[in-house]
Amino acid sequence: GSGDGQGQILQRFPEKDWEDNPFPQGIELFCQPSGWQLFTERNPPTFFVAVLTDINSERHYCACFTFWEAVESTQPQSHPRNGEGQEEEEEEEEKEPSSPVQPAQLFAPKSLVLVSRLDHAEVFRNSLGLIYTIYVDGLSVSLENVIGNLLTCTIPITGGAQ
Repeated sequence: GSGDGQGQILQRFPEKDWEDNPFPQGIELFCQPSGWQLFTERNPPTFFVAVLTDINSERHYCACFTFWEAVESTQPQSHPRNGEGQEEEEEEEEKEPSSPVQPAQLFAPKSLVLVSRLDHAEVFRNSLGLIYTIYVDGLSVSLENVIGNLLTCTIPITGGAQ
């Protein structure tokens, strides 16, 4: 087809909305403002941060890291034929069966998105870069643990032990 498609959310953290910070509806449209299109070449990863303002005028910083993955084509294509005579085609088929043509390799965008009320673009870039590296390198670390470690910090109590 045209290579245009729709984005879909494959995984999210947290899995359920937080009462004070709901999941932004339509975020998959925002990640690819020019549309979800397939490309014949793998593009380099991109990163941008935009500010979304909710109905209460509260800012949400949305960091988006997009990379391209090879997609498997499930439809083999046949050699195009340019003879109009039915007899010619039948003779051609008898001599040499039609062989499938390997479709061009296509790449689809995949986005990692971090939404925060804090404005820390460099931290967002580093965090999403780490998640991307773990995903691409196929490391045997669960993304849930990585994200939990990125979001968790221990604040020592005043005057307490370090």
